Amino acid sequence: MRTNYSTGAKWEDIVGYSRAVRIGNTLEVSGTVATDGGAVVGKGDYYAQTRFILEKVDKVLQQAGFALKDVVRTRIFVTDISNWEEVGKAHGEFFNEIKPVTSMVEISALIDPDYLVEIEVTAIKS
Repeated sequence: MRTNYSTGAKWEDIVGYSRAVRIGNTLEVSGTVATDGGAVVGKGDYYAQTRFILEKVDKVLQQAGFALKDVVRTRIFVTDISNWEEVGKAHGEFFNEIKPVTSMVEISALIDPDYLVEIEVTAIKS
């Protein structure tokens, strides 16, 4: 059985995606950026954006009946890899004990130049 989770953002219908999709005991969370009601959170601050993103991810996990402890993979996209320690510090605050597999990749840009970080998550309930 498949369950799609939506935020109601206009982009979901325009682009054709869901905030998260659950199939069985697996939840895939779409790329998440530091935006709140259309406003960028933590402008210019990799650490603040990463924390805000992971708080958003935690909310959708809970909405779908999952928890941070169910996260098995994170994929982190950053616009400047030299800021990896700020991103890593925030990630560690959420996942230090859980230790999912992760990737951090530098990309040339995100959809808005004020977005510095985007994170995707995979969670599996045991």
